[in-house]
Amino acid sequence: MNFDDFKGHIYLVDDDPSICRSLAFTLSSSNYSVQTFESPATFLRNSLPISPAVILLDMRLPGMSGTTLQSNLKEKGRDTPIIFISGESHPDEIIAAMKNGAIDFLLKPFSLASLIQAIENGLDKDRARKNELIRRMDVRQRFDRLTEKEKEVCRLMIRGYGNKEIAQLNGSAPATVKLHRSRVLEKMGCEILPELIDMTREDHQNIMS
Repeated sequence: MNFDDFKGHIYLVDDDPSICRSLAFTLSSSNYSVQTFESPATFLRNSLPISPAVILLDMRLPGMSGTTLQSNLKEKGRDTPIIFISGESHPDEIIAAMKNGAIDFLLKPFSLASLIQAIENGLDKDRARKNELIRRMDVRQRFDRLTEKEKEVCRLMIRGYGNKEIAQLNGSAPATVKLHRSRVLEKMGCEILPELIDMTREDHQNIMS
């Protein structure tokens, strides 16, 4: 496979060797990289986080069910999108899987088109998740470069306090607060206050603590 044509990675967890071989061949031919695992235990032991990726997960597996593995991964903070594939499942299993964050549930036999569509949806979601994580890390790194006084001013700016109010709260001169304010915007890479507020919205709790 040409790396330039690489579409994403697929973890295939299914204890049926024939299904694993067939799906792995088909998906590899469509420029996805594929790893197969015959059990949840093997997956947990040998899989390394890759992005963008999706997990194709059978419901009936040796050792633990697909939904149990799903819960296990969620507890570990591993957020790779999951697509369930199953020959037979009870409605309550499907509901539980979807409520716990699965992006799709395909009943065997399913069409290649429906599988590819589910995979592409999952890869798009994983790319967005990774980009958001990178963005939040970048915001946090910028905030960590501020001095303690600038962090204090930044928090008050986000809360909507003006220069005079900030000066009264922290005992600084208004001119000093104005200087800190300009440095906060510069170091955070913002031109105006609304941009700073928007940038820190998703990481508001960590920055304000």
